[in-house]
Amino acid sequence: MTAPSLDSLPEAEARELLRGCLSVDRWVEEVLAGRPYGDRDALLAAADLAARELSPQEVDAALAGHPRIGERPGAGHNAAASAREQAGVDPAAGDTAARLAEGNAAYERRFDRVFLIRAAGRSAQEILAELDRRLGNDDETERAEVADNLRQIALLRLQESV
Repeated sequence: MTAPSLDSLPEAEARELLRGCLSVDRWVEEVLAGRPYGDRDALLAAADLAARELSPQEVDAALAGHPRIGERPGAGHNAAASAREQAGVDPAAGDTAARLAEGNAAYERRFDRVFLIRAAGRSAQEILAELDRRLGNDDETERAEVADNLRQIALLRLQESV
């Protein structure tokens, strides 16, 4: 699909495509409102800008659709995207799986949310290193990191879709 075809999609279909990238109503509506974009770069720039200021409530809503790193995603479009993004993390690798499970649990105790990272292009070791580093963040710093990772994931998913 190209940006002009996104521009010509019926609103409901365009909304569904965008929601699969980032499940934040305000972001979806802002990106929709900018149509027509005419080209991919304009669409991606608008999507990036709209994702730069995610509120804490929007972050929480978006996190609801993301599986834990190292766990197998469920079903649906978001699950397929998560599976592709986590391709470098083999949940069957014993030591890695155990370390991810321990890290996820520690993170959830510390921040009361699922650990989220743009996994695409990262190895399991890189993800574990980031998990360990981010456990030392204060709440506000971590909230900003989660929001930025959501933005990165949304843009990657949108790039794959257009």
